[in-house]
Amino acid sequence: MESSEPATRVRLLTKSGCHLCAAARQTVESVTRRHGVAWDEVLIDDDPELVRRFGEEVPVLLVDGVQRDFWVIDPLRLEKLIGA
Repeated sequence: MESSEPATRVRLLTKSGCHLCAAARQTVESVTRRHGVAWDEVLIDDDPELVRRFGEEVPVLLVDGVQRDFWVIDPLRLEKLIGA
């Protein structure tokens, strides 16, 4: 029986030279790998609109298009958000 729910979409917004981004990337990679969830990373440096919206909050975690966390990504919260 197939699930009618779409796969959870995890996106991490980052910028160059961001030490918090490196830590967030490790957290997202670890949690999503353990639970078989795909994710991607978007570098906001070259997108003025993303810089305007999220520049002071990066790294920013989006789950299903909704901002769920920023600065420090909580692995337990991420697990709950992806239904793990």
